[in-house]
Amino acid sequence: MMALANAVASGSIPNAEIVVIVSDKLGAGGLPLARERGLETAVVERRGRTREEHELEIISILKSHEIDLICLAGYMRLLSPCFIEAFRGRILNIHPSLLPAFPGLDAHRQALTHGVKVSGCTVHFVDDTLDGGPIIAQRAVPVLDDDTEETLSARILEQEHQLYPAALRLVLRGDYEVVGRRVIQRRL
Repeated sequence: MMALANAVASGSIPNAEIVVIVSDKLGAGGLPLARERGLETAVVERRGRTREEHELEIISILKSHEIDLICLAGYMRLLSPCFIEAFRGRILNIHPSLLPAFPGLDAHRQALTHGVKVSGCTVHFVDDTLDGGPIIAQRAVPVLDDDTEETLSARILEQEHQLYPAALRLVLRGDYEVVGRRVIQRRL
């Protein structure tokens, strides 16, 4: 989230504005950082609510702010078809693997367990599948022989902080098209 906020603030994502940051956790570490930057925040906790009630409140907040795009960062819950339909084609997510490999939780552990030599990160559009939406951009990171989940995670996170702003720039420029499950960049 802060990598995107920094990119917007520096102008490297032109004509973009972060309108509101929504978290489902009151103690989320990014909230104080966002507030320090003067960014509006909202917390919609899950406790004591159905999934539908929780998501309908988030949808209401996002629509009241006239959101064009949603960038998920650290939101570790599958979105319902109702939520996805409300913002279809306008939700981006970042995942710490080269999808379709290692979707879901514990991607770094999965990569190490499977013995892959290359992992990385993926920015994709969110659809009704688990980390299966059309891929916007990817960046590879070598898996070193002495890697742990922590060391691999740290190297991939560095790349995520570069890849997500780049993918967002592409989407905001609109010089792409989705063909089936592929995101194809148009050459200008």
